Amino acid sequence: MNHSPRTRTVVSCTLLVIALGAGGTACGSGGNPLSAKPYDATDQISFNGPADDGKKVDPDRPLEVTASDDDGRITDVTAMDAQGRYVTGELSADGTRWHSTSPLAASAHYTVRVSTEDDDGAPGRKVLAFDTSKPTAKKPLTVKFGPEGGKYGVGQPVTAELNKPVKDKAQRAIVERALRVDSVPAVQGAWYWVDDKELHYRPKDYWPTHATVKVRSELDGVKISDRLWGGASKPLKLSIGDRVIAVTDASSHSMTVWKNGKEINELPVTTGKPGFETRNGVKVVLGKEYFVRMRGTTVGIAEGSSDNYDLPVYYATRVTWSGEYVHAAPWSVGSQGYENVSHGCTGMSTSNAEWFFDNIRQGDVVKVVNSDGNEMEPFGNGFGDWNVNWKKWRGGSALIANTPDAPSPEDTARLRPTAV
Repeated sequence: MNHSPRTRTVVSCTLLVIALGAGGTACGSGGNPLSAKPYDATDQISFNGPADDGKKVDPDRPLEVTASDDDGRITDVTAMDAQGRYVTGELSADGTRWHSTSPLAASAHYTVRVSTEDDDGAPGRKVLAFDTSKPTAKKPLTVKFGPEGGKYGVGQPVTAELNKPVKDKAQRAIVERALRVDSVPAVQGAWYWVDDKELHYRPKDYWPTHATVKVRSELDGVKISDRLWGGASKPLKLSIGDRVIAVTDASSHSMTVWKNGKEINELPVTTGKPGFETRNGVKVVLGKEYFVRMRGTTVGIAEGSSDNYDLPVYYATRVTWSGEYVHAAPWSVGSQGYENVSHGCTGMSTSNAEWFFDNIRQGDVVKVVNSDGNEMEPFGNGFGDWNVNWKKWRGGSALIANTPDAPSPEDTARLRPTAV
């Protein structure tokens, strides 16, 4: 087997140390340039910022670092602002020029660390620091994350509501790149542009149980367009509870509730009758209300119709904004487990509804199968996000649409093994 000279040197040193024992070694820096203290590369490095101390850099201009000494080259550049946001860049093949490929933030302080080497391989270092000027736009783009901080079920999507519309694909990519979602354990996930002002984030699969999810915006000071800059936004922290999934089979008139993969209850239910069939698909619990007054007129049933109703309802768990609940329906106990007689909700006895109410939380999953109803809408009537397959979900991203199905480089770096 062929070895590089560096490999042979390391092996020889190791063998000689063993032979000499603790009485000293015969290997030291020995002229190896890699072990030398970095020299000051100030005279070798320049950048396109202002020469006057205190003068601020225009964030509209790309950052450029060059090696002015014919006897050396740039080997690495790391540029980061005071908030920990890195600037991406490209280094020329000959090592004479590095330039930024992502925009600088306005009103930010940057530190740039440049590594060099001379013709003999000796390392050099240069640290640059500068401030950028204020943004030219007065009304920044801000983000409101949802839901509110707290504990949720494994199906809870993260939402991002923008205060201004963003239609251009390139501008959307800038915004999306700055919306960061980090979870422990780490997951593969993506943002989906619901419309010009709203994005949803979900993992490829449900969140891991007992995960911690942190969401933040890095848009502050970032240029999105000539007239639009990012502003500061409040971060969000969520904790994820147990994996609770309730599956209602409309054909067998039963609901099976699973917790962390184990069946914990099976309940007789009734779902929507002909003309009022319950929606099929995955829904996410939106909230719980001990008491709700339900009226048929609120869902389009004419007053005076034989189908109209006005009822006090208890232990109501909401799954759509249009009024679909899982709730107590003592008036239909005789039909529960046998036939579908509701106006679209999932009804059960009062005691069973109380049990369900006590064992479910916002963000848990309620799935309906074998109904003759329509499919749950992906957006606009609650969270039907999980009814969008992963390929189509990725297509809703401004960053990863039409790319191979794989974690992003950032996700790859932080993904860690999880128990099967």
